Amino acid sequence: MIEAPQSFVVREECEKATWQNGFRRALGERDGWAGFSSTTAQGTIWLAAVGDHGPWFLALDHPGVEAELGLVPIDIAGPGVARHVFHTLGHLYAVLPRLYQLAASLPNAPLNAFQAKVAGLPRTTEAERLVIQRIGQDVFRTSLMDYWQGSCPLTGITDPALLRASHIVPWAECDSDAERLDVHNGLLLSALWDAAFDRGLVTFNDEGEPYFSPALSEGARAELRWYKPLPLTEGHRARLARHRAQIFDRY
Repeated sequence: MIEAPQSFVVREECEKATWQNGFRRALGERDGWAGFSSTTAQGTIWLAAVGDHGPWFLALDHPGVEAELGLVPIDIAGPGVARHVFHTLGHLYAVLPRLYQLAASLPNAPLNAFQAKVAGLPRTTEAERLVIQRIGQDVFRTSLMDYWQGSCPLTGITDPALLRASHIVPWAECDSDAERLDVHNGLLLSALWDAAFDRGLVTFNDEGEPYFSPALSEGARAELRWYKPLPLTEGHRARLARHRAQIFDRY
Protein backbone atom coordinates (compact mmCIF):
# COMPACT_ATOMS: atom_id res chain seq x y z
CA MET A 1 0.00 0.00 0.00
CA ILE A 2 2.56 2.58 1.12
CA GLU A 3 4.55 4.18 -1.66
CA ALA A 4 8.24 3.29 -1.38
CA PRO A 5 10.33 5.16 -2.08
CA GLN A 6 8.31 8.32 -1.64
CA SER A 7 7.60 10.43 -4.70
CA PHE A 8 8.83 14.02 -4.87
CA VAL A 9 5.31 15.30 -4.05
CA VAL A 10 4.86 13.02 -1.02
CA ARG A 11 8.34 13.83 0.28
CA GLU A 12 7.72 17.57 -0.04
CA GLU A 13 4.34 17.34 1.69
CA CYS A 14 5.81 15.32 4.56
CA GLU A 15 8.63 17.79 5.06
CA LYS A 16 6.27 20.75 4.93
CA ALA A 17 3.85 19.24 7.44
CA THR A 18 6.54 18.35 9.94
CA TRP A 19 8.47 21.61 9.53
CA GLN A 20 5.35 23.67 10.22
CA ASN A 21 4.62 21.67 13.35
CA GLY A 22 7.94 21.59 15.17
CA PHE A 23 9.53 18.37 13.86
CA ARG A 24 12.27 19.91 11.76
CA ARG A 25 15.01 17.28 11.82
CA ALA A 26 14.69 14.97 8.83
CA LEU A 27 15.96 11.47 9.64
CA GLY A 28 15.65 9.88 6.22
CA GLU A 29 13.25 7.39 4.71
CA ARG A 30 12.86 3.64 5.08
CA ASP A 31 10.24 1.47 3.39
CA GLY A 32 8.24 4.56 2.45
CA TRP A 33 8.22 6.02 6.00
CA ALA A 34 10.02 9.39 6.39
CA GLY A 35 11.24 10.00 9.95
CA PHE A 36 11.38 13.35 11.74
CA SER A 37 12.37 14.56 15.20
CA SER A 38 12.61 17.84 17.09
CA THR A 39 15.13 19.62 19.28
CA THR A 40 12.32 20.81 21.57
CA ALA A 41 10.06 17.76 21.77
CA GLN A 42 10.64 14.11 22.55
CA GLY A 43 10.28 11.15 20.24
CA THR A 44 10.28 10.48 16.52
CA ILE A 45 7.36 10.59 14.10
CA TRP A 46 7.14 9.03 10.66
CA LEU A 47 4.91 9.98 7.72
CA ALA A 48 3.97 7.93 4.68
CA ALA A 49 1.32 7.95 1.95
CA VAL A 50 -0.42 5.94 -0.73
CA GLY A 51 0.20 7.95 -3.89
CA ASP A 52 0.45 11.72 -4.13
CA HIS A 53 -3.06 12.30 -2.76
CA GLY A 54 -3.08 9.90 0.18
CA PRO A 55 -4.36 8.39 2.34
CA TRP A 56 -1.62 9.58 4.72
CA PHE A 57 -0.08 7.63 7.56
CA LEU A 58 1.48 8.73 10.85
CA ALA A 59 3.58 6.54 13.17
CA LEU A 60 4.67 7.47 16.72
CA ASP A 61 7.26 6.05 19.09
CA HIS A 62 6.26 7.99 22.24
CA PRO A 63 3.86 5.85 24.33
CA GLY A 64 2.76 8.82 26.44
CA VAL A 65 1.82 10.89 23.41
CA GLU A 66 0.04 7.93 21.86
CA ALA A 67 -1.98 7.38 25.05
CA GLU A 68 -3.17 10.99 25.26
CA LEU A 69 -3.58 11.84 21.58
CA GLY A 70 -6.89 9.99 21.50
CA LEU A 71 -6.56 8.38 18.07
CA VAL A 72 -7.50 4.84 17.10
CA PRO A 73 -4.46 2.96 15.78
CA ILE A 74 -4.62 0.81 12.67
CA ASP A 75 -3.11 -2.61 12.00
CA ILE A 76 -0.42 -1.87 9.46
CA ALA A 77 3.28 -2.69 9.44
CA GLY A 78 5.60 0.20 10.16
CA PRO A 79 7.81 1.94 12.70
CA GLY A 80 6.96 3.17 16.19
CA VAL A 81 4.54 1.89 18.80
CA ALA A 82 1.38 2.80 16.85
CA ARG A 83 0.29 3.89 13.39
CA HIS A 84 -2.69 5.98 12.22
CA VAL A 85 -4.34 6.76 8.91
CA PHE A 86 -5.76 10.08 7.63
CA HIS A 87 -7.77 10.32 4.45
CA THR A 88 -6.64 13.87 3.69
CA LEU A 89 -3.68 16.10 4.47
CA GLY A 90 -6.09 18.41 6.27
CA HIS A 91 -6.95 15.68 8.76
CA LEU A 92 -3.26 15.00 9.34
CA TYR A 93 -2.50 18.70 9.82
CA ALA A 94 -5.30 18.95 12.40
CA VAL A 95 -3.52 16.40 14.63
CA LEU A 96 0.09 17.53 14.34
CA PRO A 97 -0.08 20.68 16.56
CA ARG A 98 -1.49 18.68 19.49
CA LEU A 99 1.01 15.92 18.87
CA TYR A 100 3.85 18.43 19.17
CA GLN A 101 2.39 20.00 22.34
CA LEU A 102 2.22 16.61 24.01
CA ALA A 103 5.70 15.59 22.87
CA ALA A 104 7.10 18.86 24.22
CA SER A 105 5.38 18.65 27.59
CA LEU A 106 5.06 15.04 28.64
CA PRO A 107 7.66 13.48 30.93
CA ASN A 108 10.51 13.73 30.81
CA ALA A 109 10.71 16.67 28.40
CA PRO A 110 10.30 19.39 31.10
CA LEU A 111 12.84 17.65 33.35
CA ASN A 112 15.37 17.47 30.51
CA ALA A 113 14.86 21.17 29.72
CA PHE A 114 15.25 22.09 33.40
CA GLN A 115 18.42 20.05 33.85
CA ALA A 116 19.97 21.68 30.78
CA LYS A 117 19.18 25.16 32.10
CA VAL A 118 20.54 24.60 35.63
CA ALA A 119 23.57 22.47 34.78
CA GLY A 120 26.54 23.89 36.67
CA LEU A 121 24.54 26.45 38.66
CA PRO A 122 25.39 26.55 42.39
CA ARG A 123 22.79 25.48 44.97
CA THR A 124 24.64 26.24 48.20
CA THR A 125 22.82 29.32 49.50
CA GLU A 126 19.11 29.95 49.87
CA ALA A 127 19.31 32.66 47.20
CA GLU A 128 20.93 30.21 44.78
CA ARG A 129 18.28 27.58 45.48
CA LEU A 130 15.55 30.15 44.83
CA VAL A 131 17.09 30.89 41.42
CA ILE A 132 16.96 27.16 40.62
CA GLN A 133 13.34 27.01 41.77
CA ARG A 134 12.32 29.99 39.61
CA ILE A 135 13.92 28.37 36.57
CA GLY A 136 12.04 25.15 37.32
CA GLN A 137 8.75 26.97 37.75
CA ASP A 138 9.26 28.80 34.43
CA VAL A 139 9.91 25.48 32.67
CA PHE A 140 6.87 23.98 34.39
CA ARG A 141 4.61 26.84 33.28
CA THR A 142 5.82 26.61 29.69
CA SER A 143 5.17 22.86 29.71
CA LEU A 144 1.67 23.31 31.15
CA MET A 145 0.88 25.95 28.53
CA ASP A 146 1.72 23.33 25.89
CA TYR A 147 -0.07 20.47 27.62
CA TRP A 148 -3.30 22.40 28.32
CA GLN A 149 -3.12 24.19 24.95
CA GLY A 150 -2.80 27.63 26.51
CA SER A 151 -6.26 27.55 28.06
CA CYS A 152 -7.78 27.09 31.50
CA PRO A 153 -9.78 23.89 30.93
CA LEU A 154 -12.46 24.93 33.42
CA THR A 155 -13.21 28.41 32.14
CA GLY A 156 -11.75 28.57 28.64
CA ILE A 157 -9.69 31.66 29.55
CA THR A 158 -6.68 31.96 27.22
CA ASP A 159 -5.11 35.27 28.32
CA PRO A 160 -1.58 34.25 29.47
CA ALA A 161 -1.51 37.00 32.10
CA LEU A 162 -4.57 35.44 33.76
CA LEU A 163 -3.30 31.85 33.74
CA ARG A 164 -1.34 30.20 36.55
CA ALA A 165 0.68 26.98 36.64
CA SER A 166 -0.78 25.17 39.65
CA HIS A 167 1.12 22.31 41.25
CA ILE A 168 -1.12 19.57 42.64
CA VAL A 169 1.62 18.27 44.93
CA PRO A 170 3.44 21.48 45.95
CA TRP A 171 7.00 22.07 44.78
CA ALA A 172 8.43 21.80 48.31
CA GLU A 173 6.62 18.52 49.01
CA CYS A 174 7.78 16.71 45.86
CA ASP A 175 10.36 13.97 46.28
CA SER A 176 12.30 14.78 43.11
CA ASP A 177 12.70 17.26 40.28
CA ALA A 178 11.01 14.73 38.00
CA GLU A 179 7.88 14.93 40.18
CA ARG A 180 8.04 18.73 40.38
CA LEU A 181 8.19 19.06 36.60
CA ASP A 182 5.74 16.31 35.64
CA VAL A 183 2.82 17.91 33.75
CA HIS A 184 0.51 15.37 35.38
CA ASN A 185 1.35 17.16 38.63
CA GLY A 186 -0.03 20.41 37.30
CA LEU A 187 -3.17 22.26 36.24
CA LEU A 188 -3.34 25.42 34.15
CA LEU A 189 -5.95 27.50 35.96
CA SER A 190 -7.21 31.05 35.76
CA ALA A 191 -5.93 33.23 38.60
CA LEU A 192 -9.06 33.01 40.79
CA TRP A 193 -9.27 29.22 40.49
CA ASP A 194 -5.54 28.92 41.14
CA ALA A 195 -5.82 30.97 44.34
CA ALA A 196 -8.68 28.81 45.61
CA PHE A 197 -6.91 25.57 44.66
CA ASP A 198 -3.59 26.63 46.17
CA ARG A 199 -5.25 27.47 49.50
CA GLY A 200 -7.23 24.25 49.65
CA LEU A 201 -10.59 25.96 49.15
CA VAL A 202 -11.37 23.87 46.09
CA THR A 203 -10.23 20.53 44.73
CA PHE A 204 -11.47 18.12 42.05
CA ASN A 205 -12.97 14.64 41.96
CA ASP A 206 -11.92 11.86 39.59
CA GLU A 207 -14.31 13.19 36.94
CA GLY A 208 -12.61 16.60 37.05
CA GLU A 209 -15.56 18.33 38.74
CA PRO A 210 -14.92 20.89 41.49
CA TYR A 211 -15.37 20.06 45.16
CA PHE A 212 -15.65 23.17 47.34
CA SER A 213 -14.37 23.43 50.90
CA PRO A 214 -16.94 24.25 53.60
CA ALA A 215 -14.74 27.25 54.40
CA LEU A 216 -15.56 28.85 51.05
CA SER A 217 -18.39 31.39 51.18
CA GLU A 218 -21.45 31.11 48.96
CA GLY A 219 -20.50 34.36 47.30
CA ALA A 220 -17.06 33.06 46.42
CA ARG A 221 -18.53 29.82 45.07
CA ALA A 222 -20.83 31.78 42.81
CA GLU A 223 -17.84 33.67 41.37
CA LEU A 224 -15.90 30.47 40.68
CA ARG A 225 -17.68 29.75 37.43
CA TRP A 226 -16.81 26.75 35.31
CA TYR A 227 -18.18 25.30 32.09
CA LYS A 228 -16.77 21.80 31.77
CA PRO A 229 -14.82 19.40 33.99
CA LEU A 230 -11.07 18.91 33.82
CA PRO A 231 -9.93 16.20 31.39
CA LEU A 232 -7.78 14.14 33.76
CA THR A 233 -5.32 11.29 33.34
CA GLU A 234 -4.60 8.65 35.97
CA GLY A 235 -1.51 10.65 36.89
CA HIS A 236 -3.66 13.68 37.70
CA ARG A 237 -6.21 11.60 39.60
CA ALA A 238 -3.64 9.98 41.87
CA ARG A 239 -2.22 13.34 42.89
CA LEU A 240 -5.64 14.95 43.28
CA ALA A 241 -6.63 12.14 45.65
CA ARG A 242 -3.86 13.35 47.94
CA HIS A 243 -5.01 16.96 47.54
CA ARG A 244 -8.59 15.99 48.43
CA ALA A 245 -7.45 14.05 51.47
CA GLN A 246 -5.64 17.11 52.80
CA ILE A 247 -8.79 19.19 52.47
CA PHE A 248 -11.01 16.52 54.05
CA ASP A 249 -8.62 16.23 56.97
CA ARG A 250 -9.16 19.90 57.82
CA TYR A 251 -12.93 19.60 58.25
